[in-house]
Amino acid sequence: MTEESKPWGRAATFALAVLALLIGQFVALFALTFWYGQGLGHLPDFSGDGLAITLVITVSTPVQVGLLALFATRTGASAADYLGLKWPSRGEFLFGLAATVTLIVAANLVSWLLGHNLVTPFQTDIYTTASAAGWLLWLLIAVVILTPIGEEILFRGFLFRGWLRNPGDARAVIVATALLWAIIHVQYDWFVIAQIFAFGLLLGWLRWASGSVILTILLHALINAEGMLETVLSQKWFG
Repeated sequence: MTEESKPWGRAATFALAVLALLIGQFVALFALTFWYGQGLGHLPDFSGDGLAITLVITVSTPVQVGLLALFATRTGASAADYLGLKWPSRGEFLFGLAATVTLIVAANLVSWLLGHNLVTPFQTDIYTTASAAGWLLWLLIAVVILTPIGEEILFRGFLFRGWLRNPGDARAVIVATALLWAIIHVQYDWFVIAQIFAFGLLLGWLRWASGSVILTILLHALINAEGMLETVLSQKWFG
C-alpha cells in the first residue's frame, strides 16, 4: 500500500464485506429465477441441489470479488495489495501444505473416533443431484476453485486487511474471521462448523504469517478437494 492509502475503518470494512456478500447472493438468486423460469417467491428449496448450488457460486463469486476489489481501490491502494494477492514463498507454501494436511488427517481421525461420518448429507445431496443433472464437473470447479477464491478474498483478504491495524490485533482478527467464516456454513451441523473454525484459525494464521491470500486460497482449495474426493469415494464404494 502507498503512503497515501488508508484502509477502511473496522465498521466500514464489515459493512462493505456484508454488502458485497449480499449483492452477490441476490444477483445469483435472480439468475436462478431466469434459469428456472420462476419468481423469487416461487423458487423451491435449493439447499441440497447441486445444480442450483453450482449456479449460485458461479454467479455470486465474481460479483462479490469484483465489488471487494472496487472497495479496495477506493483506499488508494491497488486491489492486489489491499487484498493480499501475492504469491507465497516456496517455504511458506510447503509449511502451509504440511500444516493443512496434518489438520485434515486430525479432523478425520476425530470424526471417526467420535462416530461422525466423514461425508455429510449436504455433500452427498449436492453430489448426487449434480451428477444426475450432468453438472458434476461444474460442481467440482465451483467448490474447489471458485468457492476458495470468493471466501478467502472476503475473509482473509478484505476483512483481515480492514481489521488488522497493528501486530497486537492479529490474534483477535484471526479468531474473528475464522468464526465468521465458520458461521456462514449453515448447511452443516455444529460439529462440522467447529472443524471449519479450526481450519479458519490455521488459514488466518498463515495469512498473517505470510501476508499471502493466494496461499490461503490454494490451501482452502485443497481442503475442499479432499472433501469432494471423500464424497466421490463414498458414493462409488457405498452409494
